[in-house]
Amino acid sequence: MRLIRLPQVKDMTGLGRSSVYKLMSEGKFPKAVTLIGRASAWVESEVVEWIEDRITERDSNREV
Repeated sequence: MRLIRLPQVKDMTGLGRSSVYKLMSEGKFPKAVTLIGRASAWVESEVVEWIEDRITERDSNREV
């Protein structure tokens, strides 16, 4: 299991900081893990799964 910090999450998703935290608070994005103090990170596999879900959602909404 690998933890990634916010800059990597932003690079992977194309989202900005405020969008990540907004989606997270709405339960629409994986929650961060508190490392120590105010430092946090995300489980990389959960972020990848979230991205894959967006792709699947997009593909299922395409008209054939």
